[in-house]
Amino acid sequence: MNILTYLIPISLVLGGFGLLFFVFTLRTNQYDDPEGDAQRILSDEWDDKPKP
Repeated sequence: MNILTYLIPISLVLGGFGLLFFVFTLRTNQYDDPEGDAQRILSDEWDDKPKP
């Protein structure tokens, strides 16, 4: 049972870091255009010769 005194705080800290990182991605507009990415995947226009 002594291991729980280590595992519970470690899991809370890691969960807090995950939550903070998620809030950071929301504030920096990482999820602005999810539909645009989906449309680009399904598009038939290929860029065979990318710009150098």
